[in-house]
Amino acid sequence: MTGQTALTKARRVIVKIGSALLVDPDTGTVHRRWLEALATDLARFRARGQEVVIVSSGAIAVGRRHLGLGTNPLRLQESQAAAATGMVRLAHAYQEVLAEHDLTVAQVLVTLDDSENRRRYINARNTLETLLKLGAVPLINENDTVATDEIRLGDNDRLGARVASMISADVLILLSHIDGLYDGDPSENPDARHVPEVRGEIDDAVHAMAGTSMSFDGSGGMITKLEAARIAMGAGCRMVIADGTEPGPLERLEAGARCTWFIPDANPKTARKRWIASALKPAGTIVVDDGALKALRSGKSLLPAGVTAIDGAFQRGDAVVVKTADGREVARGISAYSADDGRRIMGNKTSEIETILGYRGRDEMVHRDDMVLS
Repeated sequence: MTGQTALTKARRVIVKIGSALLVDPDTGTVHRRWLEALATDLARFRARGQEVVIVSSGAIAVGRRHLGLGTNPLRLQESQAAAATGMVRLAHAYQEVLAEHDLTVAQVLVTLDDSENRRRYINARNTLETLLKLGAVPLINENDTVATDEIRLGDNDRLGARVASMISADVLILLSHIDGLYDGDPSENPDARHVPEVRGEIDDAVHAMAGTSMSFDGSGGMITKLEAARIAMGAGCRMVIADGTEPGPLERLEAGARCTWFIPDANPKTARKRWIASALKPAGTIVVDDGALKALRSGKSLLPAGVTAIDGAFQRGDAVVVKTADGREVARGISAYSADDGRRIMGNKTSEIETILGYRGRDEMVHRDDMVLS
């Protein structure tokens, strides 16, 4: 599958936008013409039925000018104050240009802890999945207003990759000031050759192409883009580095503009299933009846009605083993309920969950997308 085909056929696409592409460094204002062209690109994706997520930098760059913070390096608290001011203006700009295409924007702020703390990871993932299901365009940025030096993701390239992994995206697009990976820094070596494609894994030879300079391609640098590629490819997500300096970068990418594609050896669904089957340590066991076993083998989710027993003290989002009454392992998956809540609703109909627990959770005890049959 070519890069253009992968992009147009992708079910879920994430577009990461750097601050320098979006914000005028002298005035702190948004490049409106560029953003309007991006909105047209995104509307075309949505018209094809594709889900779109934006990971955007720029809040601090916008906010610092409006607070009169000048161009000197900012202290942590000044960066946080600038982000608080800039996020409002930046989100409003996105809302205005996407509203022209009848698209709804939903701002989502995250920190590193949201992608590493299991419960917060599940909450963030569920929120994004729900927004996409409802047809909204999530606008994601690192929550600079509360993050500190110790917990910051550090750059939105890797943030985009973490989000891609979180929601099983098919393609991650990094819009940059460079048209892809070269076998050397083209700003220093005029003979550096463009690399159109990287397959399989980011090995030492690929890392050597990026060199050691963090200034290669802006503040994040090519090194962080390769780290983003490693994270994305590990989740079965294709990633592309493309030149975003001129308006309409996604249209040019679809037309075959020069770029670098990073192609994993699995798709998002396969990678997630592999992760569930081998990388997660089960925290408990769910025992099912014959009816539930038959449903699982036909590709359906595990409902509370088919559960006969629960062992362990797991939490929502933990891995569990699914077994039959005689102890045979039939599946592994991620539980949508804690062990305590699971015991309360097991054997009951989905329609009774809210009455029993006092809140409406998921219909399934373990969704089929979060399960691997043994």
